[in-house]
Amino acid sequence: MPPRKDPDASASVPCFYGAELRYQREEAGFTLEQLVEGSFRGLSFLSQIERGERAMPMDLARHVDKKLATNGFFERRCEATQKARKAGYAEHFADVAELEPRAATIEDWAPMLVPGLLQTAPYSRAIMRSAMPWTSGDEIEQMVRARLKRAELFEQEKPPKLWAILDENVIRRRALPPGEMAELMEHIADVVKATPSILQIVPGTAGVHPFMMGLTRIMTFSDAPPLVYTEGLHSGQLIDYPPHVTRYRESYDLLRAAALPPEASLAMVEEAARGYRHEAQQRD
Repeated sequence: MPPRKDPDASASVPCFYGAELRYQREEAGFTLEQLVEGSFRGLSFLSQIERGERAMPMDLARHVDKKLATNGFFERRCEATQKARKAGYAEHFADVAELEPRAATIEDWAPMLVPGLLQTAPYSRAIMRSAMPWTSGDEIEQMVRARLKRAELFEQEKPPKLWAILDENVIRRRALPPGEMAELMEHIADVVKATPSILQIVPGTAGVHPFMMGLTRIMTFSDAPPLVYTEGLHSGQLIDYPPHVTRYRESYDLLRAAALPPEASLAMVEEAARGYRHEAQQRD
């Protein structure tokens, strides 16, 4: 049996709390199986937390505090983390944003909106204002900055490989004035051409296809199992159960086959940019 790999508690905040969790668990005489029993999480999920590969969610923190009698230690840590993460991210997306820079590949399916990594500030602002009209202007701007900052992962020495599949209605929907729509299309094309990214479009004529549902993301890692993230209007879910992850990946592969080839998809986006640009010039 290979030697156990202990997390370096000084490497990062997740590693620190992962090491503390392992210490408290072993001090109490619990195995991983015994500790996870009665929670809504899997054994592999708890193991990844101990190795510092995953942050601990609140429901598991409460479960661990109760079983290990740690007097709310892990719950207080989660509360502090949630407050920090609220600086620009929806709470349900915070773990995804944390994992993004570590991903080897990111595969997005966007049936309604341009994925966050490809958005411009005007587009992001318009989407957020539409979804959260009661939110203050300062909060909206904070979220816009946080969303645009995520794209800095493309500047890493080894950035994740992005594969984005968009429904055609995403580039046809006029979420902005023509000039800003042109900038959005040009930005998408520029990112795809300048980074390790592939773009595909599911044409409006495709009819029924293998992924008739909301926004979905699949992330793979060099040092951890793959994850799936699905999102609705005001909620999101991380899925790590291997059989479910496998099914999502199979569906995504089928969706690739139903979409236009990358060259034709990029040409469609560039054509849309020219159309919006021409319309904007006619209005001036």
